[in-house]
Amino acid sequence: MMDYTSRYGLEFNPFIKSTKEFLVETSEYREVQARLNYLNQVKGFGLITGQPGMGKTTAIRNWTRSLNSAAYKVVYISMSTLTVLEFYRLLAEELGYEPAFRKQENFKIIQNAINRYVVEKRITPVFILDEANYMKSATLNDLKMLFNFEMDSLNKAVVLLSGLPQLSNTLSLASQEPLAQRIISNYEMQALSLEEGLHYLKEKQTLAGSHMEIFARNAAEAIVNAGTGIPRMIDKIANQALMIGNKLNENIISEETIMKTVEDIQI
Repeated sequence: MMDYTSRYGLEFNPFIKSTKEFLVETSEYREVQARLNYLNQVKGFGLITGQPGMGKTTAIRNWTRSLNSAAYKVVYISMSTLTVLEFYRLLAEELGYEPAFRKQENFKIIQNAINRYVVEKRITPVFILDEANYMKSATLNDLKMLFNFEMDSLNKAVVLLSGLPQLSNTLSLASQEPLAQRIISNYEMQALSLEEGLHYLKEKQTLAGSHMEIFARNAAEAIVNAGTGIPRMIDKIANQALMIGNKLNENIISEETIMKTVEDIQI
């Protein structure tokens, strides 16, 4: 049987993770970049939320890559279930310092390190706290104090919290109001519209070298609708559909094949 990439004119499968990393810039992606650029200008706390598979981490990772390494120190932390002391120790390590065994000592180490980066090295620290919806309440409570400089009159670092939408719910609790009030930029990523989802599918095919019609129009619409406009789900359905379509000797994948694919992966 013909290899599926050859059948559909693809140099590689664009719907799975591979060494060939490329990006489809959706309107949601561009909005996140704009929010992050604004946050970078004013410093302080930012919040990016969205359902799983929306591309939050990809958008943030690409933004950090755009930063001049000589002017920014990026600290990325995704171990969000840490205790407060573990979180402090990890921050100290990521800033290049030997962590202490007491929270108060680590607090001083972290604040002094940030001051050195900003004042002495003219470098802006950027802290990315991914999967922040899993962060312990005590850790969230401490963030405001940890990044409080000169009696809360100056923002010296960019602190971005990223996670699922329930993170916004957590920050709306009365106990988190002091932190919520300091969030300068807050954005929740939305699902792709039908037209943008179709563009996303087509653009991925083009970037993988194919100029063929791989999916019939109603099949492509079925992919976007079944994937509820979530990029990761669109990729999952499209990837499986390539295999099934090839097995069925379909040169243009039909809507019926997409329905079978959706049933097979039990979306």
